[in-house]
Amino acid sequence: MPAYNAARTVKDTYSEISPEYRKHIILVDDQSRDDTVSVAKKLGITVFAHPNNLGYGGNQKTCYWEALKLNPDVVVMLHPDYQYDASKIEDLITPILTGEFDFMFGSRIKNRGMALKGGMPKLKYYINRLVCLTQNILLGENFSEYFSGFRAYSNKLLKTVPFQRFSNDFVFDQEMTISSISCGFRIGEIAIPTRYHEKASSIKFLRGAKFILDGFGTIGMYLVYKAGIINDRRFAPGGAK
Repeated sequence: MPAYNAARTVKDTYSEISPEYRKHIILVDDQSRDDTVSVAKKLGITVFAHPNNLGYGGNQKTCYWEALKLNPDVVVMLHPDYQYDASKIEDLITPILTGEFDFMFGSRIKNRGMALKGGMPKLKYYINRLVCLTQNILLGENFSEYFSGFRAYSNKLLKTVPFQRFSNDFVFDQEMTISSISCGFRIGEIAIPTRYHEKASSIKFLRGAKFILDGFGTIGMYLVYKAGIINDRRFAPGGAK
């Protein structure tokens, strides 16, 4: 769990996780200004607290770095803001455990009606769809969304994709996806309920616009790399180095 000011929601998120998956939960706190650390520790979660705020991507780097020390078969990334249904973890990881995929994410938008019924703002929904369509065309993929905060990765993928070279900002997720594609990993998705509420985290407009532009910039760099024009080490197998 990459956490930042999640004191109000981490308990609800934790309560939805099946007991069989609670033993090795890791929460990385990115210098929250609330009681996220104390609440998580009371739940029995292993907590790593950054002395300085590193950003969303920097938070995930610590998450995966620490998770790999446990030599897991699969690592699940779940935002602790109670926006994603943690009871779907088994559905998310099963295709990886059976060898069908290397990377899975929970899509809030595979079903339009479910997304809007779950409280996703209409403007956010249509922007998400438009961005996804454009990125699918550029990357030659067919995903229903790219922005999910509920993902699962195989051990092999995390040891191959050079995530330590990625941005510390929100575009980290896009870099993870594009680098995984570049390294030949198989990516799948499952439909998950959309759950928007007043406690859930949300990127403000300007940050969101920057995130989208950074995502397209990353795709552009990948296409140039793929054409053999530049050597961008984000898209080449390199592992957690």
